[in-house]
Amino acid sequence: MELTGAEIIIECLKAEGVDYVFGYPGGAVLHIYDAFYKQDDVQHILVRHEQGATHAADGYARATGKPGVVLVTSGPGATNAVTGIATAYMDSIPMIVITGQVPKHLIGNDAFQEVDAVGITRPIVKHNFLIKDVRDIATTFKKAFYVATTGRPGPVVIDIPKDITAERVEFEYPSIIEMRSYNPTFKGHTGQIKRAVDLILSAERPMLYTGGGVILGDAAEQLRTLTRKLGYPITQTLMGLGAFPASDPLSLGMLGMHGTYEANMGMHHSDVLIAIGARFDDRVTGSLEKFCPYAKIIHIDVDPSSISKNVKVDIPIVGQVAPILDAINNLLDSTAKQPNKTAIKNWWQQINEWRAKDCLNYDRNSDIIKPQFVVEELFKATNGEAIITSDVGQHQMFAAQYYGFDRPRQWINSGGLGTMGFGLPAAMGAQLAYPNEMVACITGESSIQMCIQELSTCRQYGLPLKIINLNNGYMGMVRQWQEFFYEKRYAMSYFDALPDFVVLAESYGHAGIKVEKPEDVRPALDEAFKQKDRLVFLDFIVDPEENVYPMIPAGAGLNEMILV
Repeated sequence: MELTGAEIIIECLKAEGVDYVFGYPGGAVLHIYDAFYKQDDVQHILVRHEQGATHAADGYARATGKPGVVLVTSGPGATNAVTGIATAYMDSIPMIVITGQVPKHLIGNDAFQEVDAVGITRPIVKHNFLIKDVRDIATTFKKAFYVATTGRPGPVVIDIPKDITAERVEFEYPSIIEMRSYNPTFKGHTGQIKRAVDLILSAERPMLYTGGGVILGDAAEQLRTLTRKLGYPITQTLMGLGAFPASDPLSLGMLGMHGTYEANMGMHHSDVLIAIGARFDDRVTGSLEKFCPYAKIIHIDVDPSSISKNVKVDIPIVGQVAPILDAINNLLDSTAKQPNKTAIKNWWQQINEWRAKDCLNYDRNSDIIKPQFVVEELFKATNGEAIITSDVGQHQMFAAQYYGFDRPRQWINSGGLGTMGFGLPAAMGAQLAYPNEMVACITGESSIQMCIQELSTCRQYGLPLKIINLNNGYMGMVRQWQEFFYEKRYAMSYFDALPDFVVLAESYGHAGIKVEKPEDVRPALDEAFKQKDRLVFLDFIVDPEENVYPMIPAGAGLNEMILV
C-alpha cells in the first residue's frame, strides 16, 4: 500500500504506541497536519507556543516513562523548540522532536523560514536526522525511538523537508533495528559488581547517593530493596526525589546546594559512597576539591562518559541501573559477610545528631504567608499523592524540601538546565497522561509568565491543573543571591508591574483565588481541589524576604552550609 510521507509519519507514531503529539502548525508541516486530520488514533495537542510543546512532551515523558513527541514547523518553529529540547537533554528525557524543513531543492538558499535545524540542535540532542528520501522515513523513525529510549535517554530531532511529506512510497515499519554505531550496555560487569559488594559490606560510614537515573531506569523497587536490606542512609538529588520514599527513616532528604544538613554532612564524612544513576553535578558536589574527602566511591551509571567525568571513582559499573541493583541484591543475599553493625550503629547516632538541628525549620507563627508553609499545606491537602511540577527558583527548592515525595515520577522539574516556564506546560503533559490524578504546578510570579499563554491550551483541553503561585514580587533566587553576595544591590530582580493573576486566570476561563493570610491557605487549597474539573490559579502573596536554607555558597564544600 502506497502512502504519502506525511501518512507514513502517522503510521510510525501509531506503531510506536504514541498517544499524544504536542505541536503547532506551519507551512512546512501542513501535509503532516492534513494526515493528522484524517485519523483519530494519535491525538494532537495544540499548544500556544513551541516551547510549550516541548515542555508538555517532556512532562508527559517524565510522568509516564514513555517518549514525548513534538511536531513543529521550520524556521521559528524549530528555534522556539530549542529551549525545551535542551531542557530534556540536560535531564536525559526521551523525546522525539519532528521539525518541518523547506523543500529539498531550497535547502541552503536562505528560503523563507529556513534554518539548519540539525546544526542548531546538534549540541543539545542525543542524535538528529535530516531525511532526504521518503523511503527512509520509517527506518529513521524506528532508529529515533530506539536511540531516544535506550541507554541514557534523550531527545532526538527528525528534520523533514516539506516535499518529502507529499511523495508516495510503499510503507513497511521495521520490526527490529540494528545500528552498528550505537550499542548501549545493559548488564554490568560481574567482577566489578562483586568488588562493589565487598566494599559496601566493609563500610563503616556508608552513604547511598542516588539520582534521576534510578527513576529513568525504572529501578526504584530495586533501590528500596537494597537500601532496606543494608539499613544504610540514603540521600537523593533534586532529580532523584521519589525513587526512595521521603517518609522512610533511612532517607536523609535531598543533598547539595540546598540539601539538608544531615545529608550533606553524611556525604562529607562518609567512607564509602555508593552513587547510583547520578552524575556528580556542581550543585551536588560543591567544591570538587572538598568533595567526600574520606570516601571510596562506587559509581553505577548507564553512560560511560559520566564515569569519573567530574569526580574520580574507585569502582565504576556501566550498565542499566535495575539489572545491576538486582545483581547486587542477589549477591548480598548469598554472601555470609555482613555489615559492621557496631560501626553502622555509631554512624546512625552521628547522623541523628546532625538531623536534630532541624535545618528545615522556619517561622511557623509569622503573620505573613511563608512559602514553605504553603508547600506543607499542599502536601496535607493532597495527602502527599499529587503529581507536582515546578518552575525554577526558590519555589522549586521549597517544593523539593517540603513536599515529601514517596514514589517515582511524582516530582517533575527542570534540574539540569533550570528552565523558567517549564512548570505549566509540563503539568499539562502530566495531566494528559493521568487525567484522574491530582496535578499541581508550584511556580512563582516570574516563572509562570514565561509560558502563561498555555492557560489557553488548558482551557481548550479541559485540564484541571492547580497552579500554586508563590508570589513574592521578586525573581526570588536572584534576589537571594543579590542579598548574600552583592550587598543587597537588587538589580532588576524586582517586578514593578505584575498582573492581577486572578483576573488573568479568569480571562482564560479558569478560576482564580488570591490568598494573603496564613489562616486562609488551607481553606483555599481545599476549595481548589474540590473543583475537580476546573483549573484553579491560587495566587499566594508570600514573604518577599524569605530565603532558601540550607545553602552552600559557590566554591564551598558540603560541610560549609549557611543554615540561617
